[in-house]
Amino acid sequence: MPSSGYPGERLGLPREGRGSIGRFGRRLVAAVVDWTLCQLIAYGLFHIPFGQGGPHSFVPLGLFALENLLLVSTLGHTIGHRLVGLRVRSLAPRPLSPVQVLIRTLLLCFFLPAMFWDSDGRGLHDKAAGTLIVRM
Repeated sequence: MPSSGYPGERLGLPREGRGSIGRFGRRLVAAVVDWTLCQLIAYGLFHIPFGQGGPHSFVPLGLFALENLLLVSTLGHTIGHRLVGLRVRSLAPRPLSPVQVLIRTLLLCFFLPAMFWDSDGRGLHDKAAGTLIVRM
């Protein structure tokens, strides 16, 4: 069967609009927004300067993980996702499970799995968790 090869086609997702796969540019903007918010919170609450090395560098990462765990498991999106019109959903026809959100968040915090994606446009962290990011 010939394929036009757009991301998400194999998963039965529309080419564009609501429910289509979240493209890299939107996902990147969402991650930058979320990371910046976590940096600002770390500075405001814990007085950790931007770009701080050593043990303090894990505070923004911990906040980033907490944001993803809490917001994705309850709302289906982070603040950054919401701003750019994305949401995380399960690949299976059921709501996101806590295990999926945990796996996705842990791998996302390692950064590298999020920088590599498959032909469907899913990051390796989403692929391992059985999730995908779609447009709202």
